[in-house]
Amino acid sequence: MPAADYVKNAGASDLFERQSSQIVLQSTTDPKVKSFANMMISAHAKSTADVKAAAARSKVRVAPPVLTPAQRDMIAKLRAQTGTARDTTYIQQQKTAHDQALALQQSYASDGKSAPLKAVAAKIVPVVQDHIRMLATM
Repeated sequence: MPAADYVKNAGASDLFERQSSQIVLQSTTDPKVKSFANMMISAHAKSTADVKAAAARSKVRVAPPVLTPAQRDMIAKLRAQTGTARDTTYIQQQKTAHDQALALQQSYASDGKSAPLKAVAAKIVPVVQDHIRMLATM
């Protein structure tokens, strides 16, 4: 995968994580969901910053992240729901998004061409794995 595609996909992934977490925080009363969503906002802001810095070192242009059509659909579905249904949808979406993020990070960490971006992807892999483990308990 070209470095620019990795940066674009990682940016979209992080943007989805942050936006969906902000939406669920508007309504959830579940302390576990609230804690996880706050952690997602923080963790994905950090991974975005790390990828941007590595991209700059690699001379890869970083455009503002844009959600994919599938991510936009998931956001719309999340916004349309309320209460515990929103919490349930959020957790399901997070599981899907984190599986996709893990595949992206692992793929670039092993096969990427940019050394700084490969290093960042390798650093992000265990963080995403931790999030997946947390989601398994929710």
